[in-house]
Amino acid sequence: MNERKTVFITGASRGIGHATAAYFVRQGWRAITCSRDPVPPQCPRDERHAHITIDLANIDRLEGAIEQLYAILGDGELHALVNNAGYSPKAPDGSRLGCLDGDLAVWQKTHAINLMAPVFFARACVPMLHKTQGAIVNITSIAGTRVHPFAGSAYSTSKAALTALTRELAADVAHLGIRCNAVCPGEINTAILSPGTDKLVERIPLKRLGSPEEVSAIIYFLCSDAASYITGAEIPVNGGQDLF
Repeated sequence: MNERKTVFITGASRGIGHATAAYFVRQGWRAITCSRDPVPPQCPRDERHAHITIDLANIDRLEGAIEQLYAILGDGELHALVNNAGYSPKAPDGSRLGCLDGDLAVWQKTHAINLMAPVFFARACVPMLHKTQGAIVNITSIAGTRVHPFAGSAYSTSKAALTALTRELAADVAHLGIRCNAVCPGEINTAILSPGTDKLVERIPLKRLGSPEEVSAIIYFLCSDAASYITGAEIPVNGGQDLF
């Protein structure tokens, strides 16, 4: 029997991250997750899943997360890193924040979670992924390619930067046998959807929201041997939303 593979997933207490952890576990992997919230009760609490509680906005604490990751792995190996954690700030009334709105602390927090944490975790995990010829998957967003009616400017620019980071990482780690790709979701049925999303659905060719599981399946594919010759790619999962 082959040794169980292990994936490290950030921002996995709900939504796409939680669905991805569950998907990998169903495929026989072990999932190690991290988020600022405790692990949801519906997650398995056994040898298939371990959780690290940490606020990724605090860059000074990221080293502690890696120390915990090493402690959990023990003599085991890491086969994939999924940078999923994301933060999308809103105005007090829930409206979109543009370039001229909010203070710079909001931008710093957004980019710390959405960009700097992926940079840190990629650097920290590369030595482990080199040993296993593993994979990195970054979760970007359709908001990184166009002005979005709900996602604000800080979020959008951080996701655009994450797309560029995916490309740069793919070039930097290819000689180590590590692949780096991105999954770019559109309107996915999670808790962070904004009021009015139903109007966007009318313009999606498939006429529905995507599910977290549909995103998880693509993430898993990119981490699997089936995607062994794919690197530097960004795969849209948006029901054709970017066709028009």
